[in-house]
Amino acid sequence: MKYTKVFIDAIAYELGPNVITSSELEKRILPMLDALHIPPGQLEALTGIRERRWWNPGFVLSEGAARAARKALEQTGLSAADLGALIYAGVCREHSEPATAAAVADKLGIEPATAVFDISNACLGVLNGMLDIANRIELGQIKAGMVVSCESSREINDSMIAHMLADRSFDSFRLSLATLTGGSGAVAVILTDGTFSGGHKKHRLLGGVYRSACEHNKLCIWDRDKMSTDATAVLKHGVALGRQTWTCLLAELSMRAEEFGKVICHQVGGTHKKTVLDALGIPTGNDFSTYEYLGNMGTAALPAAAAIADEREFLAPGDNVAFLGIGSGLNTIMMGIKW
Repeated sequence: MKYTKVFIDAIAYELGPNVITSSELEKRILPMLDALHIPPGQLEALTGIRERRWWNPGFVLSEGAARAARKALEQTGLSAADLGALIYAGVCREHSEPATAAAVADKLGIEPATAVFDISNACLGVLNGMLDIANRIELGQIKAGMVVSCESSREINDSMIAHMLADRSFDSFRLSLATLTGGSGAVAVILTDGTFSGGHKKHRLLGGVYRSACEHNKLCIWDRDKMSTDATAVLKHGVALGRQTWTCLLAELSMRAEEFGKVICHQVGGTHKKTVLDALGIPTGNDFSTYEYLGNMGTAALPAAAAIADEREFLAPGDNVAFLGIGSGLNTIMMGIKW
């Protein structure tokens, strides 16, 4: 997919207020660690994550998404009436029905003519939503749209810690470890056709590609109050799929790898980052990471990292930036943006 008239006008984020360190989580599973003779500090050592954020107990997901959405609207000067589509794309949802997007739309005062719906695709949801809106803009169906998400790791961490204390086997530790990397945050991304006035920066979306390897759909499963992740297999097969997707992105955009001076990866952890970048031949210095202090915020992780990278001037006007997304399934989306 190539785009000629799609721009990212804003990426805004909201973070959970409670900082939870890896050592705090380890203290809660100390009986398991003792039983397995695992020394303290392994959670941070294995993942590179020293802390993450949690929302307050009972926090409403649509409120987090709405807060990020208001920030994005303020950045651009757009109003809710300008949006032709509003998509909620989080893994975490308030109810099986209705769409969590409906609650966000109510909080924002979205117009009746605006398309309002949810998209679900593991950690890729926001990127899926961005491409959905980009297609609508490219086709001339709408002039602007917004994707929002809010992820909460508190509840699944509490639940999984109870499971880990009940089953202190190494297999339980191995399949539960990735859950403890989760963080909490919300994001909002506004895409437009570039015709809206205002002094805000606009980043041109060059294009994007999808690839899947759905024979690996059992590697990471989140079912109600339990989550199981074969992190080794996810990394192995995810990297193989990532190589294919990177090659496809370069071909789609008729660009060389060295033309992308900056990349933003999905934020999983230190081993994942190094393995992916090495496999794609991307220098470590080209990447900006937030997992060390935010953990893996699911669908919010990559866009929040991009917003923080922009705030810290890691991303500069004129940079060719690649978004490298991967989600359970396995599915990948990679995008090229002229910053």
